[in-house]
Amino acid sequence: MAAYEYSALDAHGRETRGLIEGDTQRHARQLLRERGLTPIELREVSESQDARSRLFRHRGGIRNTELALFTRQLATLVRSGLPLDEALAAVSEQSESKRVKRIALGVRAGIVEGHSLAQSLEQFPHAFPKLFRATVEAGEQSGQLDDILERLADYVERRQIMQQKIMLAAVYPAILTFVAITVVVLLLTYVVPQVVEVFTSIDAELPPLTRGLIALSDFLRHYGFHLLGLFALGAFVFHRLLRREGFRRRVHHLALRLPLVGRLVRGSNTGRFTRTLGILFGSGVPILEALRIGTQVVTNLPMRDAIEAAAIKVREGAPLARSLAASKLFPPITVHLIASGESSGRLDEMLDRAAENQEREVETLVAAMMGVFEPALILVMGGVVLLIVLAILLPIFDLNQLVR
Repeated sequence: MAAYEYSALDAHGRETRGLIEGDTQRHARQLLRERGLTPIELREVSESQDARSRLFRHRGGIRNTELALFTRQLATLVRSGLPLDEALAAVSEQSESKRVKRIALGVRAGIVEGHSLAQSLEQFPHAFPKLFRATVEAGEQSGQLDDILERLADYVERRQIMQQKIMLAAVYPAILTFVAITVVVLLLTYVVPQVVEVFTSIDAELPPLTRGLIALSDFLRHYGFHLLGLFALGAFVFHRLLRREGFRRRVHHLALRLPLVGRLVRGSNTGRFTRTLGILFGSGVPILEALRIGTQVVTNLPMRDAIEAAAIKVREGAPLARSLAASKLFPPITVHLIASGESSGRLDEMLDRAAENQEREVETLVAAMMGVFEPALILVMGGVVLLIVLAILLPIFDLNQLVR
């Protein structure tokens, strides 16, 4: 039985879309007619590889929150002893997302046709990353699919929580910065010219601070939009240059050398890599294959190159910890934990512990950076406003002295 996406007309002539299961397209059309619907278009969800790729490039996969919920529901149902096809059908019924419904029914169709879960997931590469599919395949081969799905659910949920924390920590400072810049620009382009116009009508010599404020105000009024366009053009050119691997590699090298940003980039990439490697290796995936898949979650190019170089040394028989330590890009505590895991035979456990350590460090670092940034921005904003107020008040003080 396969899953089909349909477009049909109801009794009132309104077009409806949805999903339906049937043995063949003819059977699916018959089921639609029995529901009082006139089929317009019917397309199998589980299509050829090229067609699926085009479909998901156009419509997108599923969000991290949807993937986390899908994995947790499937893990819970499989753990309770429900067959895979029934579990996927239940997930499809419980989901409110049409994308998740479509994907769940497509995977279920592959299971019903006799394929494994990993093979069925490969039908939707844009929805399920390589890490997800490789871990599921290892779980099926070892007969521990329920345990592997639980670990995958924990991993996806933990990663989603980490991303949400970083986003929430960045949203407030971004809004605060935007408001601060907007207020200063409005003061300089609208308020200051009206106030200073009183002083320009007299021939009294203005203080240097006031003259500088007037010059800055005139510059923003005449060239503000040009400056904004130049900034937008620079951002566009920088974004285009980032598509070139050589330029992106230099930017990533620079990011690693910056004092706080370097620690944040190194910690976040190390945390994702060790968490991924721990899940794959603990699920029975060979270490070289786990290293190859683990590089896909590392966004920093120099660190990715270091992992690939370490994989070559591991293939030649060198320990993983020593191979990673050679690049000096990974935190020492992570290297020591990996070395401890290799010597004790508990590498997956030590990798998970290293990931937890890096995730906590990243959370602490982000909180510390935001804790310093917010009062610093307030102080800078207060200093700018103070300069504007002084530039306006100094001529008034001079006028009072002349009157006396």
